[in-house]
Amino acid sequence: MNVKIILVILVLALASLACGFSVDLPQRQKAGPEVKESITVTDPKSDETRLTISFGAGKLTVSPDPSGKSLVDGTAVYNVKDLKPEIQKDGSNIEIKQGDFHSLPPFDDMKNEWDLKLSDTPLDLTLQAGAYEGNLELGGLALKSLTVKDGASHMDLSFLEPNQTEMSMLRYETGASDVKLTGLANANFSTLTFSGGAGNYTLDFSGELQRDGVVTIDSGLGNLALIVPEDVDAVVTVEGAALNINHGSGWSQNGQKYVQTGSGSTLTVVVKMAAGNLVITH
Repeated sequence: MNVKIILVILVLALASLACGFSVDLPQRQKAGPEVKESITVTDPKSDETRLTISFGAGKLTVSPDPSGKSLVDGTAVYNVKDLKPEIQKDGSNIEIKQGDFHSLPPFDDMKNEWDLKLSDTPLDLTLQAGAYEGNLELGGLALKSLTVKDGASHMDLSFLEPNQTEMSMLRYETGASDVKLTGLANANFSTLTFSGGAGNYTLDFSGELQRDGVVTIDSGLGNLALIVPEDVDAVVTVEGAALNINHGSGWSQNGQKYVQTGSGSTLTVVVKMAAGNLVITH
């Protein structure tokens, strides 16, 4: 049979199938009136407290409340019923999570804002989030570990006061985001790992470096700024071919290694970047 005839038959057959085929897409929800709810979690009084905050889209604010009687005390304001927050407890494992969407969300009119205050109970803290705006001040808490995993976000995370306990691990994983971490020396970490895609990242190690810290940064295409106070003993090793690197005064360069001579504990940083701009400054 002629090839052209076969193609015509196939086109007609697909067209006839398409006429009898339909797709039922989920309806988009409508934003309703704003609802304000309290979020309160009692302190489990455990040495193994683990708190997970699971947040999707919206605005998240976290701040310390050292005098707080509850582990968490805050509010949620939302205007889509599916966003109603849930609290799940399993002994000393606690999760505060955003509700799941059962249909398409009203992206234009949606409001979802959490404002949480944490007590200084020793705990392991995990934040899992999507595309959101985050403002986290965690200084003065007693975090034994901190893990942040988010998507396309705009995040400001700071430690304005020293962490009250030694932090074994600070881990941050993000996508195409704008992330600024400030006062990292106050986090009192032993190990910090940061991984990102294509974004703008600032890691500011101001504060009091109480012990040696090891930092590993793995980034794709983006802009990375490392801010290290001039009195801190630091070594930065860079791995990457297509990088534009600028460093401030006080740093000596030997190949891919940049050294600043200071006093006290030592900050050791390894940067792995595919391409982009790296600035090392005070």
